[in-house]
Amino acid sequence: MLARYAGVTDPGRRRRRNEDAYVAEPPLFAIADGMGGAQAGEVASGLAAAVLEEATGEERGEARVAALIQEANRRVFQRSNEDAATSGMGTTMTVALVDNSDGTIAFGHVGDSRAYRIRGGALEQLTDDHSLVGELVRSGRLSPEEAETHPQRSVITRALGTEADVDVDTFTAEAEPDDIYLLCSDGLTDMISTREILSVVEASPDLDEAARHLIEAANAGGGEDNITVVLFQIDRAEGNADAGETARLPAAVSEPADEQAEDEDTLSPLDAVPAVDTAVIPSEAVREQLQEVEVQQSATPPRRILPLVVLILLLVALVALAVWGLTR
Repeated sequence: MLARYAGVTDPGRRRRRNEDAYVAEPPLFAIADGMGGAQAGEVASGLAAAVLEEATGEERGEARVAALIQEANRRVFQRSNEDAATSGMGTTMTVALVDNSDGTIAFGHVGDSRAYRIRGGALEQLTDDHSLVGELVRSGRLSPEEAETHPQRSVITRALGTEADVDVDTFTAEAEPDDIYLLCSDGLTDMISTREILSVVEASPDLDEAARHLIEAANAGGGEDNITVVLFQIDRAEGNADAGETARLPAAVSEPADEQAEDEDTLSPLDAVPAVDTAVIPSEAVREQLQEVEVQQSATPPRRILPLVVLILLLVALVALAVWGLTR
């Protein structure tokens, strides 16, 4: 069923280090976007990716995906508590597990790294962002268009490693011939639109070129964050592909750490964006704030603008406190 795949990661144009990691080990594919300051983000995403690279066992489907993500959470949380240098670190994770036996793909998801499907000339987002703007969109307080440029779009409500336990969203998709699936970090989706993503993939002769061109487009759009994409395609032929028929396309990789360190000296103060640009605010806290605003609005309908201002100020304060905590 699985025909071909490719993965590319790039530090972008304004980051000192690459805190993203990806896994392309059929039938498992995953992406992790680390956070935490200094090198902690790299540690978090690397630990999470290692769990999948070491994965063994007979479990299939959503149960296996959830178990793998829970184990990744355990390792990141444990390291964060044992190593003061990595305290407060975390990572997003989006995982896809292809089952050649029944033509399904199980997904697991924590954070705001996304999974998309391209089918019949249309691009569909399969995952829901666990983020502040995601909560605001789902509550009807922001439109999807407003969310794309919201100043707090990097604030997430769920991540691996920040708590002993994590809620994992899982679901299963029925695959069809010629489907293309994309896993990506927000370094891609914050820089180019979904329309551009679809156009780049459809115009590319193969997945390797598509992955490279997506990275180039995100960098051309500003490259303000690390950029990682993983693409895999379902075979149009009937029947299952043998392991030997599954071709891994060559993919570009990020520069080694020592080369990145040398390049850091070439970054101007304006370009040297601090690594800590993501904070985690639990979704429960966001929902409580929204509920309080709704109560206040219903009590004082003529002055609805004030609660919205208060909400924005409170959320900004929460973000500032979260970032301050990460950098301590």
